[in-house]
Amino acid sequence: MTYTTQMDAAKKGIVTKEMNLVAAKENMDVKKLMDLVAQGKIAIPANKNHTSLQAAGVGEGLSTKINVNLGVSEDCCDIEQEICKVKKAIELKADAIMDLSCFGKTREFRRRLIEFSPAMIGTVPMYDAVGFLDKELKNITAEEFLSVVERHAEDGVDFMTIHAGLNRETAGKVKLEKRLTNIVSRGGSLLFAWMELNNQENPFYEHYDRVLDICAKYDVTISLGDACRPGCINDATDAAQIQELIVLGELTKRAWAKNVQVIVEGPGHMPLNQITGNVMLQKKLCHGAPFYVLGPLVTDVAPGYDHITSAIGGAIAAAAGADFLCYVTPAEHLRLPTMEDMKEGIVAARIAAHAADIAKGVSGAKDWDNQMSQARADIDFDKMIELSIDPEKSGRYRKESLPEHSDTCTMCGKMCAMKTMKKILNGEEVDI
Repeated sequence: MTYTTQMDAAKKGIVTKEMNLVAAKENMDVKKLMDLVAQGKIAIPANKNHTSLQAAGVGEGLSTKINVNLGVSEDCCDIEQEICKVKKAIELKADAIMDLSCFGKTREFRRRLIEFSPAMIGTVPMYDAVGFLDKELKNITAEEFLSVVERHAEDGVDFMTIHAGLNRETAGKVKLEKRLTNIVSRGGSLLFAWMELNNQENPFYEHYDRVLDICAKYDVTISLGDACRPGCINDATDAAQIQELIVLGELTKRAWAKNVQVIVEGPGHMPLNQITGNVMLQKKLCHGAPFYVLGPLVTDVAPGYDHITSAIGGAIAAAAGADFLCYVTPAEHLRLPTMEDMKEGIVAARIAAHAADIAKGVSGAKDWDNQMSQARADIDFDKMIELSIDPEKSGRYRKESLPEHSDTCTMCGKMCAMKTMKKILNGEEVDI
């Protein structure tokens, strides 16, 4: 039997090599995994042309995945520097790399990425359209937008953000809402502008079936973009956001009918008390499709620390059922992130994802913490550093302040609680 996509294979009862790999990684029975892929509750983004990919799954019952945004822009167009960042992100165990390049030799960078990256690769074709076509936004045709989608798919992109839910009705809600920050999605704002300038329907909504045909041909997972995600906590859970979400639920079912895998994107900036409700609403309206969130950022007043505001929201969202976290760096809202910014963002997102996996009871998640706790009980600093989420930083901290006695640290010295308890429970003298 032959198949077009991972979902098509799952519906036909075919276990693909990608399914076997994901099942082994996640400690999940492959038949259960296949059933969830068939239902659309798990997506395995795996473009047929991405030959270096080590497939990963996103969705129900799986560990929470994290995505890292990278790419070149007009002000920072050093391709080699971005390639170095990608390699570092993979070393830091990012599950996905999203190429948000919007200037210059975008295709060269994208193809190099796909050639060596074992992590899944995502893009936003809308970002690439103006530069690739070398035309002003207003003058781009619907056909040309679709040609950019096809080019990205042909290159081997595993998932693409397509802002198909921003139709004219949703756009009308944006105008009526009088939001504080309007539309903060770059792709969404460009589409909104194109629709207004040309007085036409969103081409990705109007020609959605053709987009799906491209995705099915290459097995690209469609990441249904949230053009109306809130850009500040004041705009969260408003009519524009919810109207778009309703449309995304309809588009999800249309994609599944063509065996195209779906991930649905969500907010954004959002108060703590609205996060769980938003996840529940998305899962209901989008029929259990995997949910991908940016943050959420739980306050608007921490530029320079937004990796922390997003990790707080991300942990809550993932614990409530979100499946995929887009990292946020300390440079968010301020500039293109440096290598160090990227690292801080990845670590923060991984902490949020892991904390949520413990709360969700993901298979094996707690084992890592138990191993760390045992190393602490044994006062085994080498093991603690080895097990830490960032061994380089924990090891550096240890070396920067070495204690007189190697089985303690400079915080507690001989008064180390672990050392005291270990000795007293072994019937030894405690010498302070």
